[in-house]
Amino acid sequence: MPDDFRQRAKLMRKGRSYEDFEVGQRFVHHWGRTITESDTVNFSLLYLCYNPLYFNRDYAKAHGHPDIVVNPQFLFNVVLGMSVEDCSEGGGPFLGVYDLVYDHPIYPGTTVVAQTETLEKRLSSSNPRNGIVTWRTEGFDSDGERIISFRRSNLSFLRNPGEGA
Repeated sequence: MPDDFRQRAKLMRKGRSYEDFEVGQRFVHHWGRTITESDTVNFSLLYLCYNPLYFNRDYAKAHGHPDIVVNPQFLFNVVLGMSVEDCSEGGGPFLGVYDLVYDHPIYPGTTVVAQTETLEKRLSSSNPRNGIVTWRTEGFDSDGERIISFRRSNLSFLRNPGEGA
């Protein structure tokens, strides 16, 4: 088929390349996310997290909480997800999370916002078409209290491999 749209298609990269990051650069991620009771209950049960703190209100209250606790893994996924558009949407393998800290539990109805700082960047020694970028991401509740922080690294493509960066 000579008029096949796939032959006319042009790859358009999304996100930032390695060269777009500078150490100390800060991103305040847009929107935020209000976490609902159904978010944390559904996540917990779908991922087989059967800690009753995450879905049994009476149990949570008996253990000193005012309500069910938002599953911390869900909180991590939400905050990480907020950072993707600014930091790693351009693709490249996720290389890991380090120094993950949950500052205190949160409860349904909490609105979470996030920000990220670029900590370091270096060229990859094993893959000359890419660099490695490391960020620190922090999540905050609507009172401005930090509730989670972590470092993470991703491979990030170079716009012009071989020219240095």
